[in-house]
Amino acid sequence: QVQLVESGGGLVQAGGSTRLSCAASGRTFSGDVVGWFRQAPGKDREFVAAIRLSTSTTFSADSVKGRFTISRDNAKNTVALQMNSLKPEDTAVYSCAADFRGTFIARWVSYGSWGQGTQVTVSS
Repeated sequence: QVQLVESGGGLVQAGGSTRLSCAASGRTFSGDVVGWFRQAPGKDREFVAAIRLSTSTTFSADSVKGRFTISRDNAKNTVALQMNSLKPEDTAVYSCAADFRGTFIARWVSYGSWGQGTQVTVSS
């Protein structure tokens, strides 16, 4: 398993933007897919976006399409999640995931490594 470290997030006003970053500590990401998931209090973990590293193909949940963008920075060995036009319902703990070993990119059980999560709070 690879150790993942997220950064970014915090308190943002509705309509604002923030950027999250996920780094693989000490090595490259394991597996071909890196994903972002979020979990709000009292709710299930929810898929946000993912990127296939070999092709840079991206996938996004319908709830964030057109607002969030996932990308990779090869030089920094990081995967970023740019979050624009934020809404209060985007408030959650955001976690990145790697070590993809499943079939379904949007299912959290498909990933074997997780970061500790970072809080994003969107105020209205």
